[in-house]
Amino acid sequence: MTLVVSLLLIILSLSLLLIAKNNYNTAQKMKKQDRIPNGKIQYTDLNKPAQPLFSKRYRLTGKPDYIVKKGQQLIPFEVKNTNKKNPQKNHIMQLAAYCHLLEENYKQFVPYGVLSYNNEEYPIQFDPKLRFELENTITTIRSLQNKKNIPLNHNDPKKCVYCSMKKYCNTILS
Repeated sequence: MTLVVSLLLIILSLSLLLIAKNNYNTAQKMKKQDRIPNGKIQYTDLNKPAQPLFSKRYRLTGKPDYIVKKGQQLIPFEVKNTNKKNPQKNHIMQLAAYCHLLEENYKQFVPYGVLSYNNEEYPIQFDPKLRFELENTITTIRSLQNKKNIPLNHNDPKKCVYCSMKKYCNTILS
């Protein structure tokens, strides 16, 4: 092997090492910033677009902010920028949907997910009660989509702006 080829291989190796170290440092910074629990990040949708997960059972799709592997368990982690002090019902349902998506796609039990509100962590157990509530919520949404007039369940005009149901709703607040 010539000296030039050897030098090129050394430069390439050092470059790859620097890229790997930079990726590791970026991941550690993101984990610290978003308070991601210890474990290996298996999936993230925050720093690059990720493939959505799909549920055939519920005809549901979604992309959690993170999926963290702790031991053999996969844990969905959802980061919210909000001033709320307690987990909100809609965020809990979103996290429950991610728990279901992980179970269906990875064929393994998901015991809980985590909501992060401005650096406060809220573990949400994916217990039988929440599983039933998720299924009931999905059934209710599906039945409402077939109606011409969906009853409003809040009085907050800000919720209407980005609502996925507004095309079905005739009572959008302004």
